[in-house]
Amino acid sequence: MGGKIVKSHDVHVDSDYIKWVAELKQRYRSAQVKAAIRVNAEKLQFNWLLGRDLVRKKAEERWGTGVVEQLSLDLRREFPNADGLSARNMWYMKKWYCFYTRNGVDQILQQVVAEFGNEKLHQVGAELESSNFNQSSGRMPTIFAGIPWRHHVEIITKCKSVKEALFYIEKTIEQGMSRAALMNCIKANLYSHQGKIVNNFTEKLPDSQSKLVQEVLKENYDFGFATVGHEIYDETELEEALTKKVTDLLLEMGTGFAFVGRQKEVVVGGRSRKIDLLFYHIRLRCFVVCELKAKPFEPEYVGKLNFYVNAVDELLKAPEDNPTIGLLICSNIDSTDVQWSFRGLGTPMGVASYNNIRIKDALPSKELLEERMRLLQKEVHSTKRLIRKNTEKGKGQ
Repeated sequence: MGGKIVKSHDVHVDSDYIKWVAELKQRYRSAQVKAAIRVNAEKLQFNWLLGRDLVRKKAEERWGTGVVEQLSLDLRREFPNADGLSARNMWYMKKWYCFYTRNGVDQILQQVVAEFGNEKLHQVGAELESSNFNQSSGRMPTIFAGIPWRHHVEIITKCKSVKEALFYIEKTIEQGMSRAALMNCIKANLYSHQGKIVNNFTEKLPDSQSKLVQEVLKENYDFGFATVGHEIYDETELEEALTKKVTDLLLEMGTGFAFVGRQKEVVVGGRSRKIDLLFYHIRLRCFVVCELKAKPFEPEYVGKLNFYVNAVDELLKAPEDNPTIGLLICSNIDSTDVQWSFRGLGTPMGVASYNNIRIKDALPSKELLEERMRLLQKEVHSTKRLIRKNTEKGKGQ
């Protein structure tokens, strides 16, 4: 007897059935994620052990400088449809192994546990045991299975220390970052900037929320994607330049930011006021009020931002949202000025700086003009010599 597809009118669908189906869907998704992690882990383990073999066997000394290229040919001949067996990739495998083992694998264990803790390690579906990290087994640290191979390549080629590398591994796992997003974080030097913004979050927010906010906000924002018309510009022009490229702005702000609007209107006491930029952060579960200043920090800026944060808390914040965060971005700041300005305020806020804004049709610098003049003079002299040479040649004939 053939199979039969049961139609929806052949069953009685009740709330228990709907709940059961929802649980099955979640269970299936979880199984898919775990399966993908296991596959990724096995591939990464192969890469780790191959890198280890190249180091331990002293392959280049033993079989010659072309051994990696030959190994690549031999393996690709046996596995023609396999990915990741190029000679270049194998050199990365060796570099990957060396990057983390130059000070001994046991130190990796200590740093991984210190950086991530058991809760985050469970996110990649694995238990960490000391035996997985000892020198004799040569096994890859299990936490590495949490991100794809190409992410690892970006990290080891651009990071200067194991601690920095672990920072980006953690961010990738926590936020599910694509390789493009990871590259943007590394380019923006998130490791150096994150957590250093001048703020009052410790005093105004619960510990868990305070730490999370400081991880999300940066002390300096790179606005190199935006262009203004002149060397001297105001907040309106800066704001317009940033919002013309909202995608780039959100990438620079960081993962989790959703753009709510520019010049967001709030009406207080019958009077309309407008917030420069308003965001909502998914992980923080709160609004982020952002005020832009094309000038160095002044204490009075904090008062205005404080007003807007309170207004959003009263008018837009839902009961399930966390307290609204204020973010002031100025062309330059003095931390002492900022800290003193925070005294007596009840709202959580931070003050950051920005740089690299581009100037459209800017006049060339004095040095550039001098260089252009030098090249022009050289070209003129060359042309004169050529004319003289041709003239003498014509007379000779």
